[in-house]
Amino acid sequence: MDAAFAFIGFGEAGTAFAGGAPARGYDRKTDQPDLRAAKLDDFAKAGVTACADPAEAIAHAPATLSLVTADQALAAARSGAHAMEAGAFWFDMNSVAPDTKRAAARLIEAAGGRYVDVAVMAPVHPARRAVPLLLSGPHAGIGATVLAELGFTNVTVLEGPVGAASSIKMIRSVMVKGLEALTAECFLAAEKAGVADEVVASLNASWPGIDWADKTDYNLDRMMVHGLRRAAEMEEVVKTLNALGTGSAMTRGTVERQRAIGLLGLTPPDGLKAKFAALFRSMIPDQADAA
Repeated sequence: MDAAFAFIGFGEAGTAFAGGAPARGYDRKTDQPDLRAAKLDDFAKAGVTACADPAEAIAHAPATLSLVTADQALAAARSGAHAMEAGAFWFDMNSVAPDTKRAAARLIEAAGGRYVDVAVMAPVHPARRAVPLLLSGPHAGIGATVLAELGFTNVTVLEGPVGAASSIKMIRSVMVKGLEALTAECFLAAEKAGVADEVVASLNASWPGIDWADKTDYNLDRMMVHGLRRAAEMEEVVKTLNALGTGSAMTRGTVERQRAIGLLGLTPPDGLKAKFAALFRSMIPDQADAA
């Protein structure tokens, strides 16, 4: 079946971007017996044809959206380079360091493809294809036109080479993902000390307009669901900062905190107090009652 575009990786972003034009896709979870059925169901619900391997998904597709975990971005480009047709677009939407994107671009360009550095600048839900995208690289201008044809409505082209868009995303993540980690560290301690309500009140007074209880609830939810993916992204941020020579001490701490919560494998319960309880049960089982 001909497809207007292909997905490599079909997680949260893939399902958010599916719909409209016909598409094929591959996700490595379909290779894992315990995950295969659920992932195939994701493809079916989104109306995307599931493929047995990356080559089948990419073959004859004029554009591919690469939406894998950060640690798989370069491997995905390597697989894609072997399968894509000359002139086809590779939209690298992964949260990785500029150096990683430049390495991926060399693979795609050597195979005759057109590589575009894409930074996804906000959560994909509920915006879906209205999520803000930054594009850079020599094919960004025509790439923006292709994405518009696929239904993306908030695309900005940056002047600059591959790596310009990802630099913005990576450096911004120091703050965004770092605040999540700081929130977890602050409020786990506050809850354990029995002063969470007082800390919330103090922070609300210091930053009018922010409800720190709601913000903490949301941040913990995101870390429970996406902590491992965020840790992989922040490893790429560490690479970005180290390449710039500006230091990465705080971000290395973010990696550790995001990974620690992600490794717990928790389904976030409703409510901040319930999240605290779930985290304490998982992190310190013998002290669960004390939380």
